[in-house]
Amino acid sequence: MFPSNSPETGRDPWAEDPSAPGGSAPRTGPAVETDERPSRGPRRLRRGGSARRVDDEADADDEEEAEPPVEVRRQLSLAIGGFAALLGLGLVVAAQTSSPGHRLPFTLVVLAGQVLFVLVWTMVTRPPALAVVLGVGAVTAVAADVVAVRSAEARLAPLLYIAVGGVLAAVLGQLVRRVDRVRVTDSLRTTATTVFGVVAFATLIVLSRIPAGTQAIAVCLTAAGVALTVARVTDAVAAWPRLAPQVPRGAAGVVGGAMVGTLISALLGGYLVTPFTPTRAAIIGLVAAVVAVLADLAVSYAEAGRLMAGEMPSVWAVRHVQGPLGGFAMAAPAAYLMCRLVL
Repeated sequence: MFPSNSPETGRDPWAEDPSAPGGSAPRTGPAVETDERPSRGPRRLRRGGSARRVDDEADADDEEEAEPPVEVRRQLSLAIGGFAALLGLGLVVAAQTSSPGHRLPFTLVVLAGQVLFVLVWTMVTRPPALAVVLGVGAVTAVAADVVAVRSAEARLAPLLYIAVGGVLAAVLGQLVRRVDRVRVTDSLRTTATTVFGVVAFATLIVLSRIPAGTQAIAVCLTAAGVALTVARVTDAVAAWPRLAPQVPRGAAGVVGGAMVGTLISALLGGYLVTPFTPTRAAIIGLVAAVVAVLADLAVSYAEAGRLMAGEMPSVWAVRHVQGPLGGFAMAAPAAYLMCRLVL
């Protein structure tokens, strides 16, 4: 009789298998776990020669994000707000002296603002061939004011032609020297902003020549000046919530400044003659206030970007009056357009 169980029962079926040639067993059995760790990704070399993993880079990014935000200097914010209030007040009062045969005082005030604008903008941005850009900006300002006063019709088209010609003249002047020619492409936006900003101030002279234009200047520039002042004063009190850690500005100041400027323009519109009403004054004041505050905020972001890039800062006073100047420069054409569309 044969046994019911085979003598091979209970044995490891792989134990008595013949060895593979070379002394190594065939890899046909169950998988064997090893202590090898999976790869954690490529390692990058640090400056010291040691390897650096991707997770190390993430830790470094977290450390960079943990840096404290830039400190808001209260006295500086108050000083910038005071400058914005004085500049707006000067332009509004000078506009009230303008009449069909007596525009010279207002033109001189606008020219002073243009000269200050081109000086500040060129010193802060430092375009190639700085002297050329500065001279072209001054000549463009004078030409724009003369055309705005003496043109047959009060229109913006002649000023646009002067601005384009000024940009072309500045770029051609930058192409003369080889050292300046290399940076022409990078500085084209800066050059165009300088020239167009100078011409934008001349829009106020054109606006003073149309019906209800002087009143529109009073409403729009008052709204812009109040918005810029309130925004800076609010930043001095509480720059919250911060728009960016590197920019010492808060959303409360930007929004609150635009709202207060709109309110003041609506109140002012109730005391002006036809065609002004509180509603119309609020509309044009809102546009002027928002444009001025956003232009001021854009200047703050540009200044923070230059500092982060490692550029040497310019003169202290010049850097901090750039924002209000840019705000009024952008509010002037906005006031002209809203006067044409709403009134």
